[in-house]
Amino acid sequence: MKPPIRGRTEPQGGLLRRIDALFRAAFPSLVTVLLLVLAVVPMGGPGMLMAAALPAVFFWTIFRPAAMPAPAVFGLGLLHDLLAITPLGVGIIVLLAAHGMALRFRDVLMRQSFLVVWMAFCVFAAVAALLTWLFTALLGLTLPPVPPGLHQAAVCAGVYPLLAWLFTRAHAAMQRAEV
Repeated sequence: MKPPIRGRTEPQGGLLRRIDALFRAAFPSLVTVLLLVLAVVPMGGPGMLMAAALPAVFFWTIFRPAAMPAPAVFGLGLLHDLLAITPLGVGIIVLLAAHGMALRFRDVLMRQSFLVVWMAFCVFAAVAALLTWLFTALLGLTLPPVPPGLHQAAVCAGVYPLLAWLFTRAHAAMQRAEV
């Protein structure tokens, strides 16, 4: 006779459980796609596309890196370039660079307060704006104006707290569901 099992037993792995796990894994990318599409609406100003993509890539890369892998970031960058009508590759390179740097500093940033993470993101946003400006200049063989890049960095930095608050709530709900 077997002794009784104590504690929680592992639930059966059925179709609904697998769909739930797949949705939780795809959630960050799907939400970012939705934000990119919403940023294209006529009310969106310049820099809104990057303000939708960069905070999402940064946040999810730090707090749920398995759900924001490099191929997903590549696809988001491609979507960004197609929606923004920018030279193809600029958004891809900028988002992949941000993804790589966020992965590099992930261990440090995970343990910091929101203010420190936000300041780090502000640096990321400024570097992303600079990279966007540089690659646009190189690919267009002309010097683009500087103010749109500054506006993009400011909008990204300003939008991050709201998106981080929403993403934190979603992340906590996903963690509760995984227990």
